[in-house]
Amino acid sequence: MAERAEQAGRADRAGWLDEHEDEVWSGFFETQVLFWRRLAQQLQQETGLSEPDLAILQALLAAPGGKLRPYRLSGVTQFEKSRLHHHLTRMAGRGLVTREPCPGAERGAVVALTEEGRAAVAAALPRRAAHIRHWLTDPLTEDQRLALVGISAALTERLKDDRPAP
Repeated sequence: MAERAEQAGRADRAGWLDEHEDEVWSGFFETQVLFWRRLAQQLQQETGLSEPDLAILQALLAAPGGKLRPYRLSGVTQFEKSRLHHHLTRMAGRGLVTREPCPGAERGAVVALTEEGRAAVAAALPRRAAHIRHWLTDPLTEDQRLALVGISAALTERLKDDRPAP
């Protein structure tokens, strides 16, 4: 009877993570949640910018003329169209970006970096770099950093694969 219950318990867990997989998942999950929470809190406190604000400003800073179409920015933030629209509206209200008509696209728009946005991103990037060093790269040995680069590349490649998970 006890053996049957044990077998039934194992059958109920078919498809669950084994102990090692659960250890990998738990470590990864806790690390990334704590990292992003810390980074977001510090950036907000020190610069008044959120991580999505900074990602958008950084993309605009690197773009020709400091301008990009909203669909390009959605790739940076991974925001859906509606969420990106609301986020850009809030950023425009703070003077960080403007919306301008898109030349050659009657109903299109471009998002442009303002001088205030340029100053905000210039002030925030060194703070963000210091936090990334403190929480991500400094605690690791050179071998661990190289391993993390390789691990990140493998995971990114899999995540960009369009095939559905089994």
